[in-house]
Amino acid sequence: MHRCNCENPLVPEIVEVVDIIDETPDVKTFKVRKIGGGVPFNVMPGQLAMVSLVPVGEGMFSVSWQEEDDHLQFAIKRVGLMTDELHRIEVGQKLGIRGPYGNGFPVESCKGKNMLFIGGGIGLAPLRSFIKYCFKHREEYGKITIIYGSRSYADLCFKEELFQKWPKERDTEVYVTIDKPEEGWNGHVGFVPSYLEELNISPENTIAVTCGPPIMIKFVLEVLEKMGYTDEQVITTLEMRMKCGIGKCGRCNIGSEYICLDGPVFTLAQLKNLPPEW
Repeated sequence: MHRCNCENPLVPEIVEVVDIIDETPDVKTFKVRKIGGGVPFNVMPGQLAMVSLVPVGEGMFSVSWQEEDDHLQFAIKRVGLMTDELHRIEVGQKLGIRGPYGNGFPVESCKGKNMLFIGGGIGLAPLRSFIKYCFKHREEYGKITIIYGSRSYADLCFKEELFQKWPKERDTEVYVTIDKPEEGWNGHVGFVPSYLEELNISPENTIAVTCGPPIMIKFVLEVLEKMGYTDEQVITTLEMRMKCGIGKCGRCNIGSEYICLDGPVFTLAQLKNLPPEW
């Protein structure tokens, strides 16, 4: 059963772009709301929506945040025809949107736990929705640790939150790294998995949530296992495999699972029960 709230799950609702923020040279955050105000639907952290731009096409993107009943935010990286055109639009542009899709992050079962977020590049966008949810419901979660990296300082997303806002939150630590040294950067240098191993965050009463390039996730999972995290303590997302969002096209199925209906968020224990296609 799809999770779309609309009568016809393939018919988008028209929304308006009310703000555009340049995050990096190839990532922009788009804030959208319904014509006349409000959000087209409510979203839980980790859920996605299909965004369409006539006559170019449509694409599946994670919702990086829902600001109450005011607007939805999408952080979109320029990687092809659809995203190239989205990066050319201006405030006031009308878009189509349908959703929400996917199961989202298990916000309820993580309550009372310490949270370890490990992100790379645009992978911080879906993690951001869960991070901000934890801050909004701060008393329901334990210590929050955020480890994030990208190729360069310019490629770091959400810089204001990373360096100014999140480090000021109660019982929160933020660690940022870039791949190679560069002039003007005095922070950590190195890849995210090695930084994770160096920091060696205790697995006691902790849930690790990771999202980023597939090669980063591969090595992060290996490091987490070495650090003593069980498969049930590790969560990731397979949203890159999603296409239609409603289990019709078959593009996202792995074995008997449809990523758009049964995921895209899975524990490592769940993933290990799937065929090795992911």
